[in-house]
Amino acid sequence: MNLAVVQTRAAEGVEAPEVAVEVHLNSAGMATFSIVGLPEAEVRESRDRVRAALAASNFEFPFGRLTVNLAPADLPKQGGRFDLPIALGILVASGQLPAAGLADQEFYGELGLTGALRGVRGMLPAVLQASRAGKGVIVAEQNAAEAGLVSGAQARWAPNLLAVVAALKGEGRLSPCVAPAQLGSASAADLLDVRGQAQARRALEICAVGGHHLLMVGPPGSGKTLLASRLPGLLPELSEDEALEAAAVASVAGHAFDPSSFRLRPFRAPHHTASAVALVGGGSQPRPGEISLAHKGVLFLDELSEWSRATLEVMREPMESGRVSVCRAARQAEFPAEFQLIAAMNPCPCGWLDDPSGRCRCGPEVVGRYQSKISGPLLDRIDLHLRVPRPEASAIDPAAPADGEPSATVADRVANARARQIERQGVVNARLSPKQLGQVARLGKAERALVARAIERLALSARAHHRILRVARSVADLAGAEGIEGAHLAEAMSYRPR
Repeated sequence: MNLAVVQTRAAEGVEAPEVAVEVHLNSAGMATFSIVGLPEAEVRESRDRVRAALAASNFEFPFGRLTVNLAPADLPKQGGRFDLPIALGILVASGQLPAAGLADQEFYGELGLTGALRGVRGMLPAVLQASRAGKGVIVAEQNAAEAGLVSGAQARWAPNLLAVVAALKGEGRLSPCVAPAQLGSASAADLLDVRGQAQARRALEICAVGGHHLLMVGPPGSGKTLLASRLPGLLPELSEDEALEAAAVASVAGHAFDPSSFRLRPFRAPHHTASAVALVGGGSQPRPGEISLAHKGVLFLDELSEWSRATLEVMREPMESGRVSVCRAARQAEFPAEFQLIAAMNPCPCGWLDDPSGRCRCGPEVVGRYQSKISGPLLDRIDLHLRVPRPEASAIDPAAPADGEPSATVADRVANARARQIERQGVVNARLSPKQLGQVARLGKAERALVARAIERLALSARAHHRILRVARSVADLAGAEGIEGAHLAEAMSYRPR
């Protein structure tokens, strides 16, 4: 047989479109080896890797005109994942391997010059879609734990090309891909470490309940970073589907799989010198940025006023939509970005504005310029704005007993409140659509009057009005109330900037 077709998948964002590796061998004519179908440089280089791997594995490289077509031709192909299917296609086309064993199988892996099979990035989305299509997959050992995460997937791993060929001939067996025994065993930092700051702990709990964004403003050393790092410990563990979504983004980014954090919410804290591309993703071959790596988790931006304004502005649309589209001249990719933004900043350049010590010497113009580095539209998208004062000396005494609750206790309340939300509307309060918000945030006459006065006095936008209602709904859920009451609205309004 001089024609063979081997199934695999490309990587395009968090999607894995099907690719048919078609290999045609023409014994007549000059000996050539060409790869067509919009291959990137690393795919074209597979000619040398495949040739050497076949020779090292004691297979014969066929003589003649060898053409490899990666279909569909208009889909860009990148990475070393096509090495294994190309090598298998050559063996089938040259009669060294029967084609029967390739049915309903997909193959992935980069080949070393010795024939060893190496892992590739973006494997999890490919295994997920192959499993949904009812196909088995063969991957490298480095991708075995990742592939084993997909329940019901017929995934096997092989150490080298020889083992794959032996299995396809029925002369050997490949080991199944199995998820690690300990998934999500790592523990998050405990809220009990936070001394004082009762209001900040309350705001953090409300954020955890409704998935809201939070901005903390306070002097240096007031505990803003400490508070932010405790939020993941208050959030419910990821469901299997959510964990697979988050792991798929990390896989596409090329991050090593960490079994201990599989069900934990991601916590990303990029430095304030990060670029817009690092934040939202990009590159000539688009990869996810920090906001996508924080999908279903927390994105912490410390020293918010030190960030480039242009960099921060790129977050505005993803904060609303939960997705980000990365468009380049020849490539386009879409990544999920449902994250909770927790931001922290000083109130002025010296950091001590309004501190009782009176040490701040920043004038009004200096303070105004400093605070105006963050645009109004971005601030309008942040649900809770909180002043974090310098704690009293007695509150931060390490010998003093803890004055708060441990994360486990707060997390139980958060889980109960979130369960009510999911049962009622299917999403957390921060993700309520305007129609859903109208259904779950019906107010009485007195509550409507309170909101109307707040809109007039605080000059609230329609977005800010809706965010107040969403936060009030979260406060009501924490209290176990069926409807939103005046006290819930008053607490929600207290978190808006004056």
